[in-house]
Amino acid sequence: MESKPHLLLIDGMAVLFRSFFATSAMGHFFPNSKGIPTNAVQGFARHTLTATSIFKPTHMAVCWDMAAHTFRNDLFDGYKANRPEPAPELLPQFDMARALSEEIGWKNYGIPGMEADDLIGSLVCAWEGKADITIVTGDKDLLQLLRPGVSIAFMKKGYNIYDIYTEERFVEEYDIPPHRFVEVKAFTGDTSDGYPGVKGIGPKTALKLVKEHGTVEAVIEKIDQLAPAMKKKIEADMDMLRLSKKLAQIHCEIEFKETIDDLLLPEFCSGLRDHLRANEYSMVVRQLDSLFPAIEKTTV
Repeated sequence: MESKPHLLLIDGMAVLFRSFFATSAMGHFFPNSKGIPTNAVQGFARHTLTATSIFKPTHMAVCWDMAAHTFRNDLFDGYKANRPEPAPELLPQFDMARALSEEIGWKNYGIPGMEADDLIGSLVCAWEGKADITIVTGDKDLLQLLRPGVSIAFMKKGYNIYDIYTEERFVEEYDIPPHRFVEVKAFTGDTSDGYPGVKGIGPKTALKLVKEHGTVEAVIEKIDQLAPAMKKKIEADMDMLRLSKKLAQIHCEIEFKETIDDLLLPEFCSGLRDHLRANEYSMVVRQLDSLFPAIEKTTV
């Protein structure tokens, strides 16, 4: 019986930001000969290379946010409005990271108006049942994508420490199916994304409501059966509750024209190393040599 492909999905923005702050906090930006910082882009590549060595995928894609404004900003002006502007040392590295990812040979996705989460969710739905899927991210919102054959590796420490969630682990911890996680987020809101949910309802209460009723809509339908204090809180923020669910929901309807073969993991040939050296990505070359020494001398 032929084994399924193993598809690794990388949340490019999450890895890039994590790589930037891991070194910028100490004032290390690793500028190249032109004075352009490379700490984030080299960290992104090193982290992603390490992920391929750990999870051993056969296929891979990197998903990117293309701009700060998405359809969620059209729904709610306050969406992510509380986030500071990117540091000036990070700004040039967005394009550099995607360019490097493409030069290495990884398949990259980015659609204006959509977030990387939505691309990842759509890829999960496109290849569900046809491939085993591992997602590398730092975003808990992606827990709603867990299902059979899908795992999420949350970055924890360094390049190789992950906290891995499966559907089974999620159900054991939360006692709800993963697709109901969006209902919990609707009640609690998300301070990092800047939407409030229902004031006065925290994670424990939200989870209790979802366990008992299933969905936001079911809670609203039975609102007269709730305790007076709970009813008052929900009624006061009813519109925001409905909106928060729309903001928290990952959209999985994007269609892709590529076949699974278009996502095949590339070989890291010696020509790639020469290209990386020419572009002053010396730390990425060292990571390649450390992780994949057996193919260092191969050619295209």
